[in-house]
Amino acid sequence: MRSILVIRVQPIAADSPGEIPLTPERVLGANGYHVQVTDREAEVAKLAREAEASILHLSLADVTYWVNCLGKGKSDAPLLWWCAPDTASSSLEVCEVETSFDGILTPSMTGPEIHWTLHFAARRYMERKQWEQERKQLQSRLEDRKWIDMAKAILCDLKQISESEAYDLLRKKAMDERKRMVDVATAIVKAHQLLQS
Repeated sequence: MRSILVIRVQPIAADSPGEIPLTPERVLGANGYHVQVTDREAEVAKLAREAEASILHLSLADVTYWVNCLGKGKSDAPLLWWCAPDTASSSLEVCEVETSFDGILTPSMTGPEIHWTLHFAARRYMERKQWEQERKQLQSRLEDRKWIDMAKAILCDLKQISESEAYDLLRKKAMDERKRMVDVATAIVKAHQLLQS
């Protein structure tokens, strides 16, 4: 992971006069990362597609808006939060965020700590995406099951047969028509609803 997008919308103040603040681009740049910084929504959408990770250098109150901007750009990369005095102090009243961060970076991190944080963020991101995919598949299977159960109930009632016989009838009909069982079940339920109304 070498290309990183930093989203920042507020100016950075130094802790003391003459001091250059530790920003994500300075810290990451010093450790060999290519960093692009933006505060414009149109740029975020474009740059997010090319970045291998996105870092939000902003208060937690602003996170949801900018995560939605990243989503518009079809960002497919880990999301990290830059936890520094300028972002953490303005986030004290907002402790819960709807966004799932894959990692947190701080200005005090060393090069190896940054490397491993980014590495683990990438792994966590992949796991999170896999869980989301599995969740969608399970929801789809549950929805299919509901249609099949409704069709079985209709067949049991109309043909005066048991649930297992209704299931076998559904399965046979699906094989004969070379369709998925859920498609046959959906057709039966919709036809029954149409006839009932």
